[in-house]
Amino acid sequence: MQLINRLDDLRMAVSNMKGRGKLALVPTMGALHAGHLKLVEEARARVDHVAVSIFVNPKQFGEGEDLDAYPRTLEADRAKLEAAGADLLWVPTVDEIYADGFATTVSVAGPSEGLCGAARPGHFDGVALVVAKLFNQVQPDIALFGQKDYQQLAVIRRMVRDLDFPVEIVGVPTVRDADGLALSSRNAYLSVEARAAAVALPDALKSAAEAIRDGEDPGHALDAARRRMLDAGFVSIDYLEMRDGDNLQPLKSFKSGARLFVAARIENTRLIDNHPVDGK
Repeated sequence: MQLINRLDDLRMAVSNMKGRGKLALVPTMGALHAGHLKLVEEARARVDHVAVSIFVNPKQFGEGEDLDAYPRTLEADRAKLEAAGADLLWVPTVDEIYADGFATTVSVAGPSEGLCGAARPGHFDGVALVVAKLFNQVQPDIALFGQKDYQQLAVIRRMVRDLDFPVEIVGVPTVRDADGLALSSRNAYLSVEARAAAVALPDALKSAAEAIRDGEDPGHALDAARRRMLDAGFVSIDYLEMRDGDNLQPLKSFKSGARLFVAARIENTRLIDNHPVDGK
């Protein structure tokens, strides 16, 4: 596996690989876990070459968020990616992404509004910007993203459609621990007690989805889910909503493709998740 830090070297390597088959990109911020490696596995099943990027993007962190504290585990990540069969690891410096005088922004209205977009102003502008940069740098045929960050996935899909990027976007189902909690680098911040209690989040989502699918009023089902999480030890719930799985518009009644979205805090950690109402 090649590890590349400079754009000129990346372009040479990409040109060589694309001359010998299709190329996939798995964008990450490092601190890799089994969820990221599932994306690499899925990519290898679809194309000839797999590139992974690791870049902790400062433009998607807001004031008071954990940019400096975000885990940076490059050597461990590199070993995991080599074992997973990645062909190229792109680890740009901040200057390679945002050169002096950088002044361009990318903003995707619609799917970026509400949910995490409300709690983290500017976050999805930073996501869209860095992903657009990575697409131009790596020029992948496909790019893979986990469905745990479903709003991010919807933002990227809209950007790709609107700006005519020649990239197929693949959403890969969320990878979960045996008890159902979605894998996340943030899970490492939880105490043993909070980690045990955190399973109430996916359990509440699943139960609410089943209730709504069986005909219960969505408002009642979501209220029950809120109570279940708070009773389990969650400190607060930023949002718990049902939205259209394509355009993320809020829904008051069930329709095919509806999805539940949640962000909640336990101890000092904010966890997010989502679940399809119709099981698809």
